[in-house]
Amino acid sequence: MTIRNPIEWGWAQLTHAASALSAAGPSLHHIQETFHSPAPAVRRISIGDVRDALARGFDDFGAFRTDVVFLCVFYPVIGLVLARLTFSNDVLPLLFPLASGFAIVGPFAALGLYEMSRRREQGREVVWTDAFNVLHSPASGAIAILGLMLVAIFLLWLAAAWGIYRVTLGPEAPASIASFAHDVVMTQAGWTMIGVGMGVGFLFALLAMSISVVSFPLLIDRDVGLDTAIRTSIRAVRENPVPMAVWGLVVAAALVAGSIPLFAGLIIVMPVLGHATWHLYRKLVPR
Repeated sequence: MTIRNPIEWGWAQLTHAASALSAAGPSLHHIQETFHSPAPAVRRISIGDVRDALARGFDDFGAFRTDVVFLCVFYPVIGLVLARLTFSNDVLPLLFPLASGFAIVGPFAALGLYEMSRRREQGREVVWTDAFNVLHSPASGAIAILGLMLVAIFLLWLAAAWGIYRVTLGPEAPASIASFAHDVVMTQAGWTMIGVGMGVGFLFALLAMSISVVSFPLLIDRDVGLDTAIRTSIRAVRENPVPMAVWGLVVAAALVAGSIPLFAGLIIVMPVLGHATWHLYRKLVPR
């Protein structure tokens, strides 16, 4: 028994996306032109700024409720498909790692929401189709590469999660859902898997947040290089450890809450977090 199917599927998508990117000459040329572009300043923020970003995210969600619900209805669908994939392919131990992957790839999935918040901030009329304008951005190549990086981190997380399962409760497959749940919560090995898994998962989530929380909004907002965007994002996290830790906990808690009722809560959670990320970026990087 292996995690071959989900990993190979993800790797195939990664390869196809990379091939498509290699054919995008203008985007790649733009990446080369903007390499080592000047880095913007980074502000120090407070926990109050995080709360304000969330409040603004809720406000944007209220303004775009119909549009973003239409755009984000596929999030719970993806969650249910992943859950079904897990059960049907007998890789039950990967259910939680797959669900928690929203925290890793979420910043990439929220690109359209950043664009909607940006346009509203400018006082422009916004419709749901504006979310797709990021596809025509000069930075689309850099955005795609950064998205591929998050997908690669997600796949590595799945591999790590499977390895943790094998050395704790594995290597045999669970006999049933009930027996797996019992082993997870009622055995020492199960608690070890939970503890180690949470620790390792935190490191993957921290890496993903560090390189992406500011990068995607910055690439949409300004003509900067991919390396500059990533360095700016890492610097923003490094210089604001407590507020960004609070932000990470809020994101994790919201995604867990949104995933519990058959992933349906993600229809609200994902757009609110997406819009809030844009406003957090505004607070971290001055205009």
